[in-house]
This record gives sequence, structure tokens and C-alpha cells, in this order.
Amino acid sequence: MIRGLNLRYALRLSARRTARIKLDISQLALPVAILTIGFSGVGRAADMGGPGFYGGGSQGKIGYCTDCHGPSGQGYRGFLTMPRLAGQTPEYLENQLRAFVEGTRESHNGMIMSRVHGVGPSMGSALAEQFADLNPRPFGRAPGDLVSEGKLIYEEGVPNDNVPACSVCHGPEARGHGPIPRLAGQLYGYTIKALTNWSQERGQNGMTSGNPTVMQRVAHSLSKSQIAAVAAYLSNLN
Repeated sequence: MIRGLNLRYALRLSARRTARIKLDISQLALPVAILTIGFSGVGRAADMGGPGFYGGGSQGKIGYCTDCHGPSGQGYRGFLTMPRLAGQTPEYLENQLRAFVEGTRESHNGMIMSRVHGVGPSMGSALAEQFADLNPRPFGRAPGDLVSEGKLIYEEGVPNDNVPACSVCHGPEARGHGPIPRLAGQLYGYTIKALTNWSQERGQNGMTSGNPTVMQRVAHSLSKSQIAAVAAYLSNLN
């Protein structure tokens, strides 16, 4: 009788140990799987981002650009909002590329914008022309109730605060010209970020990086709600 009880106890104890081992293995399985996915992703990223993946010349740099700005230059809505480059005026894009290279325009995404180093004038022109010819549909998706106020500010400015109409420089359809950038279809979040952080990112360089000093005063004079309204209006234009 005692021997039978001891046998049953031993079997029960063995079963508990087996269950505990299985539990430990299952708890380890998820972290191991995550590590496996992570390292395989790093490997793929290294393969894709390596010098040989995109090839050389302007096509290689275009590959880098579309990684972040989208295959059609439409921009990217996510944790880091990337601006729309599609349809941008070539002169403006060339000026901005040069400003990043020369350090007269600051980027808060240093690791990303380090890719522009090595872009000379001829390659910058090729990249700018390539994106200028693209015209995907804008993302939109901005608060609809802000659009009418944004349209009013864009077309008439804010006279009481000495803010001129945006359309005076950027045109009635916000398509820009020459060194004046296209704003039509620009991502809602990016326009808010650009105007809010104008001083930090563009500094006091004025026309040295293709940025007229008038924008310093405009960005400083607009309230947060006015900036959001203008951004909402522009994000739906094509």
C-alpha cells in the first residue's frame, strides 16, 4: 500500500516537473523568435542598404530617397513623418540638398540625412528633376473642420498680425516656382513640424540655403491653431 502511494506520488511529481520545463521553454520561445526576426531583419536591411544594392550614380541615391519618402515621392506618415518630394520645384530641392550637405539646414534625422553627403551639383539636379515629374495623389487625412480657416489664411493672410497671404509667394494653387517650394499635397504633420520648428531647423541663414527670411517672421507670427489650419488646407491640394 505504502509502495503504491510512493509510486503515485513519484509519478505526480514527475508530471509537475515536466509541465514546469515545458512552461520554461514556451516562455523562452517568444524572446528567441523576436531575436531571430530582429537579426534577420537587420541582415536584410544591411543587404538592401549596402553599396551594391541600389547601384551607383543618381539611381542609387534615388533608391535611398524612396526608402523614406515613398516610391512615388508621396512622403510617409508614421512615427517619423517624411515630407512629400513629388512635384517639388527642382530649384528648391537642389537648394535643400545643398543646405543639408553644407550644414546650413539642420536635420533632426542625422543618420538618415547623412545619405545626402556625396551628392554633387549634377547628381542633385538629376534627383530634383526626377521627383519634380512625379504627381501621386496627396495623403490628405487632415482634420476637415480646419480646412476653411486654412484656406482663408493661405489666400488672405492674417492682416492683424502682419502675416502676408501664403499665395503671394507660393502661388494660388500652392505649386511654388523656382526657389519657392510647392506646398500643395504636403503631409499635414510635416507642415506643422516645419513651421513649428522653423527657427531650429532653418536658423537665421536667410537666402543662403534658399530660405527667405520672411518665412522666419511668418512661422513665428502664426499660432499653433493657425499653423494646423494651413497644414490641413495644403494637405488636400493636388
